[in-house]
Amino acid sequence: MHAVSEKTVGEPTLADLLDLEEIDRDLYRASLVFDDPLPLYGGQVAAQALMAAGRTVSEERLPHSLHGYFLRPGDATRPTIFHVERDRDGGSYSARRVVAVQNGEVIFNMSASFHRREEGVDREAHPERPEGDPEQLPGGGMPRLFSMEGRLPEQPYPDGQWPTRFWGRCSLTLPDDPLTHASVLTYLSDISSGVAAFGNEEAASGASLDHAVWFHRTGRLDDWVQLDLVPQSVAGGRGWYTGTVRTRDGVLLASLAQECLFRNRRR
Repeated sequence: MHAVSEKTVGEPTLADLLDLEEIDRDLYRASLVFDDPLPLYGGQVAAQALMAAGRTVSEERLPHSLHGYFLRPGDATRPTIFHVERDRDGGSYSARRVVAVQNGEVIFNMSASFHRREEGVDREAHPERPEGDPEQLPGGGMPRLFSMEGRLPEQPYPDGQWPTRFWGRCSLTLPDDPLTHASVLTYLSDISSGVAAFGNEEAASGASLDHAVWFHRTGRLDDWVQLDLVPQSVAGGRGWYTGTVRTRDGVLLASLAQECLFRNRRR
């Protein structure tokens, strides 16, 4: 194993964040560090874990699903180590497990599956057109995200804690690499919470517990996509929501589901 140095830059980009260092077979290090008063953003560690897993499969196999658990708060001022386990390489599918470690402790783990492209039926049961034209909408902040810009259409839950429907795109020109675009989609997918719609003066949505994404089709994340997050249930201190990611033309790129904390506010 050879030594690598931490990368500290004045203006980090998403490309820097996804640039993982291979320090041994199936062992990667995310060495971009920066100051952040909050715990490490979950979408960041999930995107990096998917990128690490994808580096261990053949290029024609693309991610079709991931399931991750956020176990401990991460620290943006420390590098993260990703250890990939090659569970199986079959005729069409490859299965990987990834463990993300900081300071000797696991902060996140993920199971990811990759699939060789196949031709076949391409249909959607409930096609929808996204709400609003992102070029004509007011800007919506993408707090804590590097190289991402947002737009806010009309909200289905206008009194919610955070927006549950929004447009986003990467401000960088991304390479023609489906793994990179899937990782950027994963990065974006954790930025809000569908159960923010249930928030009020007594209780609020909190940290992510587990997160799942299913990649149905490939698409470019340096063009606008709309995330639409739908609250489903809150009970027992947890909230659960589902969501979709669509292109401007209404093509369903991905579906997601997440469980997060939903607790009474501290007085």
